[in-house]
Amino acid sequence: MDVVPMGRSLELYFIDGKADGMLTAEVFNWTGHVLMAPRTQISDALSRKEASYTGIYILIGERGGESLAYIGEAEDIGNRIRSHGTNKDWWDIAVIVTSASNNLNKAHVKYLEARLVQLARAVGRVPLDNSNTPGLPGLSEAGQSNMEVFLDYLLMVLPALRVDLFLSHRRPAMSATRRTEQEGSQEFELNARMHDLKATAVLDGSDFVVQKGSQARSEWSEGSSEHHYGRLHAELVRTGVLRQEDGHRVFAEDYAFRSPSAAAAVVNGRPASGPTEWKVKGENRTYKEWEADRLASVAQAAK
Repeated sequence: MDVVPMGRSLELYFIDGKADGMLTAEVFNWTGHVLMAPRTQISDALSRKEASYTGIYILIGERGGESLAYIGEAEDIGNRIRSHGTNKDWWDIAVIVTSASNNLNKAHVKYLEARLVQLARAVGRVPLDNSNTPGLPGLSEAGQSNMEVFLDYLLMVLPALRVDLFLSHRRPAMSATRRTEQEGSQEFELNARMHDLKATAVLDGSDFVVQKGSQARSEWSEGSSEHHYGRLHAELVRTGVLRQEDGHRVFAEDYAFRSPSAAAAVVNGRPASGPTEWKVKGENRTYKEWEADRLASVAQAAK
């Protein structure tokens, strides 16, 4: 019997009614509570009762034009962040994570801090201002299990708030057998003749996954390095997803992109239209045409 994934409901509350202002985030049946505030509203944020709770916090910003983050824990988060306000001048967003009933203790938050630092460094998307990786505290087996469940919810909530330093798009290699058996999967290929590049990809749920061994242009095209896909290309080079080989780069592992265009841009080393550049593997049909056929089939079935 197939297991149907269970959906979850995220409740966001925009405290002052502004999309870029202070907000809270909670999930039904999760004891956690997230308060997110821009630095311009940090005084208001720290005046709230949850800011005096035991919890963890994430400071996010830039230094020297590069993204940077800091992960910490405290028994009184407000006092700790007030000290960071004078000691760290680079951050512009604070994320405060507590329990709605304030039942996290010092060992709990030290565990969460250590795990988040481990995860952020393993993903490697955003450098940390933390000087070291803290060790895990001595928690009972039940305590560790409870904190891992807490962490699972938190790692679902944070990307919804555009806090993606823990979000990895790396994927374990998918065997051809598993790919064939997976319902709804479809393979695509991209051949960039000008630079003699070949890449393959597969749809895996909502992810467009470029496969290990696919080739990409060695460098992002001159003059457009500030393009958001240019920054993504640079990130994949920096984190070792794209490795230099014989005048081009090669995907060292499967990597999930949010769209065919993002994948096509990284492969080509320039902005690209994924729906027209990717083709169904072994056919002369573009992703756009394949997608149109699927939509027509759905419309026909609905009649």
